[in-house]
Amino acid sequence: MYKACIFDLDGTLTDTLDSLEYSVNETMKEIGLAPITRAQCRQYVGNGAKVLIEKALRASGDEELSRFDEASAAYGRIFDANCTYRVKPYPGIRDLLDGLKSAGMKLGVLSNKPDRQAVHVVADIFGTAVFDSVHGQREGIPRKPDPAPLLALAEELGVTPSEVLYIGDSEVDIVTGKAAHMDTVAVSWGFRSRNELEAAGAERIVDTADEILRIAEKQEG
Repeated sequence: MYKACIFDLDGTLTDTLDSLEYSVNETMKEIGLAPITRAQCRQYVGNGAKVLIEKALRASGDEELSRFDEASAAYGRIFDANCTYRVKPYPGIRDLLDGLKSAGMKLGVLSNKPDRQAVHVVADIFGTAVFDSVHGQREGIPRKPDPAPLLALAEELGVTPSEVLYIGDSEVDIVTGKAAHMDTVAVSWGFRSRNELEAAGAERIVDTADEILRIAEKQEG
């Protein structure tokens, strides 16, 4: 029986693409490089800020990443000020969270977004009373797809891996959930297409938030 649901943040709970695209391109502008496209940004997110900046720099012509330190510092400052820019929850997410809370589920968030911004976004969009714990990328802690932070969050919530339903929107989440031996659901509304999710090995893909509630409550499949 599931006792907890742990969610990825970007592309799963919240549509954060505007904030990411804006922050990356303000960074590129500041250091004098070309902007990336929205489609590129969508593909580059999911593995943390470092990977996002590396891919953006290469796409903007800095193949050797000679501007990485400069860009990383600029992005950290710009994104910190704009991490909630046009961010909104996906349709049905608020009702889903209410339903899970009413069912007595523990709720957690695990994101590869830097911890400060992950906590900020969740608090700004959902308040501080919905989730029992929110973890972003922290210094010295491996990021997804390493299962260690997911397992640590489950332990913090007081549940075993078999009692967790993990929900994400990318290949990173699919690999992470499987490595943690947790039942994993991929959502089709995020930053990856259904074909990409299937290619990554997703065994269960949902199209609406209420499907997650039904799975969590009935432990289907």
